[in-house]
Amino acid sequence: MSPVAMHMSDGLLNAPVSIVFLVVAAVGVGFALVKARADLDDRTAPMAGLVATFIFAVQMINFPILPGASGHLLGGALAAILVGPWVGALCVTIVLVVQALLFADGGLTALGANVTNMALIGTATGFVVAIALRKFAEKGKGGLAAVAFISAFVNTVVAATGFIVEYAIGGAGGVEIGKVALLMWGLHALIGIGEGLITAVTVTSVASIRPDLVYLLKGNTKPLEVRS
Repeated sequence: MSPVAMHMSDGLLNAPVSIVFLVVAAVGVGFALVKARADLDDRTAPMAGLVATFIFAVQMINFPILPGASGHLLGGALAAILVGPWVGALCVTIVLVVQALLFADGGLTALGANVTNMALIGTATGFVVAIALRKFAEKGKGGLAAVAFISAFVNTVVAATGFIVEYAIGGAGGVEIGKVALLMWGLHALIGIGEGLITAVTVTSVASIRPDLVYLLKGNTKPLEVRS
């Protein structure tokens, strides 16, 4: 077992833990589905489709981290910043389900854990960090880029922590938890840099053209102005 990518494969978790996190994922996604109805309209629905498509495409591209190790975009922070936490969680979930069913990227028995880590924990973490730093995004494109980068970086490390916790509870890969933790945190700190750069570039590119389509830039009464 080489835990250098976020996708869990079949056999990394024992059956009881896999079932538990499948239930957790189902409940979380169901809640997001209910909450997402308030955010979806004729304008945001196409944006959500574009976000899911972009995350799917970029996740198929690995970038090298160290010899023999590579990573890819997780997409939680990107989705949360662009379309909000609820719709964002659904976008990432759809990507993970399609990858598992059609491309065998992440095992079916581990789908619950993967959705929990990337779609639920990752998206929520990215959104919470972005909201906490939102005032800096108001300062212009540089501030928005910094917020997007930090949110994506933290999202990656926290999602990796979810992997570690799940493996500690019911790991079946035959590798000591201490080694798993060191590898996951160390490598995903590096992966987080790539995640942050991709997220920052994507978010600021969208904001430059249509700031009204960036969920983070929407206030309670009016969208925030993105100043150069």
